[in-house]
Amino acid sequence: MTTTAQEAAVRAVGTGHVRVEGRDKVTGAARYAGDIPFTELAYGWLVLSTVARGRIRDIASGPVLEMPGVVAVLDHRNAARLETDYVGMLGRPDPTCAVFQHDAVPHVGWPVALVVAQTPEQAREAAEALVVEYEPLPHDIEFTGDHPDAHPVDGHMPGVTDKGDLEAELAASATVVDEEYTTPEEHHHPMEPHAATARWEDGRLEVVDSNQGTTWVVGELASLFSLDPASVRVRSEHVGGGFGSKGVRAHQVAAVMAATILQRPVRVALTRSQMFALAGHRSPTVQRVRLGADTEGRLRALDHRSVSRTSTVYEFVEPSAGVARVLYDAVAHHTENRVVRRDVPSPTYMRGPGEAPGSFALESALDELAEKCGIDPIELRLRNEPDKGPVSGLPFATRNLRACFEEGARRFGWAQRDPRPGVRRDGRWLLGTGTAAASFPAGAAPSTAAVTAEADGRFTVRIAAADIGTGARTALTLVAADALGVAPERVTVRIGDSEFGSAMIAGGSMGTRSWSMAVIAAARDLLERLVPGMAIPAEGITVRSDTTAQIAALANMERHSYGAQFAEVAVDPATGEVRVRRMLGIFAAGRIVNPLTAHGQFTGGMAWGISMALHEESVRDPAFGGPVGADLAGYHVATNADVPRIEADWVDDTDPHDPVGIKGIGEVGIVGVAAAIANAVWHATGVRHRSLPIRPSRVLTAGSDA
Repeated sequence: MTTTAQEAAVRAVGTGHVRVEGRDKVTGAARYAGDIPFTELAYGWLVLSTVARGRIRDIASGPVLEMPGVVAVLDHRNAARLETDYVGMLGRPDPTCAVFQHDAVPHVGWPVALVVAQTPEQAREAAEALVVEYEPLPHDIEFTGDHPDAHPVDGHMPGVTDKGDLEAELAASATVVDEEYTTPEEHHHPMEPHAATARWEDGRLEVVDSNQGTTWVVGELASLFSLDPASVRVRSEHVGGGFGSKGVRAHQVAAVMAATILQRPVRVALTRSQMFALAGHRSPTVQRVRLGADTEGRLRALDHRSVSRTSTVYEFVEPSAGVARVLYDAVAHHTENRVVRRDVPSPTYMRGPGEAPGSFALESALDELAEKCGIDPIELRLRNEPDKGPVSGLPFATRNLRACFEEGARRFGWAQRDPRPGVRRDGRWLLGTGTAAASFPAGAAPSTAAVTAEADGRFTVRIAAADIGTGARTALTLVAADALGVAPERVTVRIGDSEFGSAMIAGGSMGTRSWSMAVIAAARDLLERLVPGMAIPAEGITVRSDTTAQIAALANMERHSYGAQFAEVAVDPATGEVRVRRMLGIFAAGRIVNPLTAHGQFTGGMAWGISMALHEESVRDPAFGGPVGADLAGYHVATNADVPRIEADWVDDTDPHDPVGIKGIGEVGIVGVAAAIANAVWHATGVRHRSLPIRPSRVLTAGSDA
């Protein structure tokens, strides 16, 4: 086997490439979890609790079992007992998956039964007819930042960090900002709702699913059902979005339970309304930021404290104060993430967990400090650039935030900005511009991959990666092509199957970085085995990699993607309407694999930031404990009319300590956007908005609840 000199000279990574599965998606050939047919497929429909807290007195399953097509009703009286004491891929298990194990109802929308029927229509009709009798108990969903039960929690980062004498430095500061910022409950709502089909075949459990990592789902299901992981296969080839919500959920567990009892395939899909309770959400936060600076605007004290709401079932923390541990240094530094348990569904990871809401508070406070100090907002940030991790003390692998701000300011025309608020007009509109910094960790996790040299001269890559709409399949095709020294057209990448071995999930902006390491390692080992002119057997030659040792050998450094966000808004003071007119994001995100899909990732995150700043807000009714308007009519997200032309670009960001050089880009695009827009609204109106979303009613009240 040989490669041509022309192929070897062309580098695929760094050149724009359309999605390799694009044609399949636009023609309908790509099948999602709810599309794949199975013989004797039955359909399950989840019945959710209608009380916010209580116990189940009775479930009248008898009449429902007599309805047309109904084959089973599962509840806590007849469901399989699950193992809940184990350590999962992401740490401790999430008990929200352990459905039908008891008669307790911890929140409205808790699964109390599964009705299985021959058709989805029959299952839904029977589920809606199922009578469940409850013993209601008092519930409490009220969430405040000063709740006496708030307590710190270590999530994927420490709950509390401390450095220096905070109060002394605040007292000695020439300028102090001390403000509270709030963000609301938000929901993921990917285009494809959650769906899973479970079946048993030859003693093995197979689940066809829509998830962000088949390795993750195999591990959790095997642990819950006390199965050998080798006897569980999970497939998830095409996923229509996830944003953190598509892990292990109640519907997969219920499908496995039903398939086990009925010994036939069972599919359980969630409705859009059910996703409000069963897919997780971003917790509301209350954040207090205190900044103290000297006369030159250099920080002496940085205090960022966040309180988020969690459930009584599973203690999940939204680590909003974490972003302050990376972006700016101060003589004294304190951050903490606390939670309050309430009778609500469990929150979970959501695009930019911690950093997205945390950057709104921190970057808004930095803007307020700049105003008080009489210093340009960009200049203030650059004066507080750290030379090492402000909390960790570790060196930065790369930190090109300064380059992002300098390039962004040039393109955005920042030098022509009049710093005075409320002075620019366009007819009835008040105009303003704002900026904010962005940061997100660039981690990696061990993964395995297999690369096969085929007899026909092609190469096949197999890896249990997940493409949730990010373009990961295409990126891995380009990475493999470069590693093998061939054109991308000679590479086929197969993903989304746990049979391919363990791999990192699509989460934490670590997917492409982790998977690329494994693919490159396997490709290089394969090339060493291939001799020019050698005959490849019909079954091909396969080499497998495992990057566990490679990941462990990485130097202990601060690794992050960075960005500078810029926004121009127009505000109508008569109606309170806020319109984003233009946005620019400049990012330092390592080696960009595919500029075409990378641009989409950045601008997609920025569009979501507009949605976060101006629209998204889930409000719970204290009487029944559930969200008001649990659908996409009541939960407004930004649409085409709300999104202007968004520009995104990047600066060179080469990491000399990392031979792969790839960083995650899936989440940094949303970080800082809400703050940049809020800062622009202040510049337009002279009024600070410290609570999201910035809806017309808040603009019209001129800051009375801002």
